[in-house]
Amino acid sequence: MLRFRTALFVCLVFLFSSGRADASRTLIATLTNAAEFPTPTLTTSTGGPRPASFGNALFVLNDAQTALTFNATIFNIDVTGSQTPDANDNLMNAHIHASPTAAPGNTAPVVWGFFGSPFNDTTPNDEVFTPFSTGVGGMFSGKWDLSEGNNTTLAAQLANILSGHSYINFHTVQNTGGEIRGFLVLQASEPQSVSLLGVGLLVLGFVCRRRFRR
Repeated sequence: MLRFRTALFVCLVFLFSSGRADASRTLIATLTNAAEFPTPTLTTSTGGPRPASFGNALFVLNDAQTALTFNATIFNIDVTGSQTPDANDNLMNAHIHASPTAAPGNTAPVVWGFFGSPFNDTTPNDEVFTPFSTGVGGMFSGKWDLSEGNNTTLAAQLANILSGHSYINFHTVQNTGGEIRGFLVLQASEPQSVSLLGVGLLVLGFVCRRRFRR
């Protein structure tokens, strides 16, 4: 019984400490060619095939909902103009797009740009851009602050972002309308995660209690 009580105490300490975590929200995006509209063409300037481009991104909206930070990694897009000999895969612009009607199969306006034009990560400039030392692609990070935006603001776009009506888009020389796209998907909030953990711990405690009673 003493071992049971000790184990249960440790579980409860972990549960309550987890419950005190901040209320920031996490969103993820998986960037693919297939998610683009219209479907992009992937050839070199001489008509030869080039590999599919892809990527992923992680976004965190702070507790006060005044800043959206992100980290994105993309592959098979030339982010410097010198990673491949051909120009078709050169990165031109990268943005977040959003609108109440944004969905697969249509497009939405640019609401915040972080590479190329428009560039809206300016107050202050938080953008960090790291090309791969070998291979084709690179990593991007930045922060959409409350006063920034392309003829809009973060506050004005929060409803679109949190409801799945926004996407991150990377545009190339060949595909100026977008080569890879990924919709921002809200992940389970901290309270939901803690609740699931709590249920699991209660079941574990019941099983352990029955075992120690034998």
